[in-house]
Amino acid sequence: MKIVCADPARPGQPCPVCGGLGLVKYAVPMDDARFGKLFRCPNYPAAADLDHQARLRKLSHLEAFQQHTLENFEIDPARYQPHEYDSLLKAWHAARDFAEQPRGWLLLEGSYGSGKTHLAAAVGNARVQQGDPVLFITVPDLLDHLRQTYRPEAELSYDELFDRVRNVALLILDDLGVENPGPWAQEKLFQLLNHRHAHRLNTIITTNTSLNDLDARLRSRLLDHQLVRYARIIAPDFRSFRNYDDRLIANLSIYAGMTFESFETDYPGLKPTEKANVLRVYQACLAYADRPQGWLVIAGDDQDGRPLYGNGKTHLAAAIALRRRERGDEVIFATMTDLLDYLRESFNASSSSARFERRYETLRDVKLLVIDDLNTRSLSDWGREKIFQLLDYRYVRQMQTVFTLATPAELDARLASRMLDTRRSSLFKLIAPAYALRHRR
Repeated sequence: MKIVCADPARPGQPCPVCGGLGLVKYAVPMDDARFGKLFRCPNYPAAADLDHQARLRKLSHLEAFQQHTLENFEIDPARYQPHEYDSLLKAWHAARDFAEQPRGWLLLEGSYGSGKTHLAAAVGNARVQQGDPVLFITVPDLLDHLRQTYRPEAELSYDELFDRVRNVALLILDDLGVENPGPWAQEKLFQLLNHRHAHRLNTIITTNTSLNDLDARLRSRLLDHQLVRYARIIAPDFRSFRNYDDRLIANLSIYAGMTFESFETDYPGLKPTEKANVLRVYQACLAYADRPQGWLVIAGDDQDGRPLYGNGKTHLAAAIALRRRERGDEVIFATMTDLLDYLRESFNASSSSARFERRYETLRDVKLLVIDDLNTRSLSDWGREKIFQLLDYRYVRQMQTVFTLATPAELDARLASRMLDTRRSSLFKLIAPAYALRHRR
């Protein structure tokens, strides 16, 4: 079947250059790399060859992502805080520039659901439309395919598959860092990326893992600023906008006014001891926000152990979270009740265990976790155990965690033993009266 010429001057007619075949040989010098090869007819560009694009998309593993484009990537400023919106916009521009002129590497870092896979696939689709060979594959899938080549019934040998991957014109590796980091996997990934780095082959990589946690050899290649353009997305999971609880646990928008600048440390009626205490706790929280390390506990009980409410604990915790998010850290701020609801909603008969594990791991592994109004005495056995498992994991690894609570006396004994461990946790008691009562004294 003849290909209809794409030349607008000859609508519906065979092309005079290629006769409607879409390919033609051009006369080039013998020392030219293109000598004796077929070239695409200039009257039939790749952008007009939909069949060719479909074949490329199938070979590239982009069929499932063919709806992902740069045009339908949503960046609604009303949904995000300014720094989150800014990070998305910068990542989109980086992807657009790469799609228009692929050159070097593009590294997209961000948490689950932040949009990095959409952008990577959108670039792949844009290049497929231009007729470029592309391979899109997640790192765990790639490693599985390589392992399967060792089987007797494998269609491709290891060398054949590995050669295809390392030399494809554009390689898109999705989810670097989620693979099992065994010696074999690390070595194969290093061989692959080292080859593409040495030959300056166009590559896009997405990851939700901090670069500091990657294999040192990979990290050194990814930090090559002459080759790699780096964009970090600090926006929360876009899917969370469809569910109120997810959105509530994923961002700090409702606490946006609780900053260090808006926190009152001095006002009429405050006793000298209270004033000194408020200033000391404020300075400790400010220091933690600048250089977070280990656990920080902000309690609100008086010298007799009686709980004090509404005196600024939540404000200071939110200020820490806001400061760290402004500086690019992944942060989750939630009340203990919301946190447990977030887990419990995925822990029922209608939900898969994988969904619960994904949510649990999100809380467990986030760089900074802030839990407001911690109280384990009133929890069910299930809730108490899940909170302990979560926090014990972060305690052992000395992960950045901030708590507010009325009094340590309300804590489960196991958790209290960790929270009061002065080697890894700093406890500050805010003894000032509630905001609403301060000016009435």
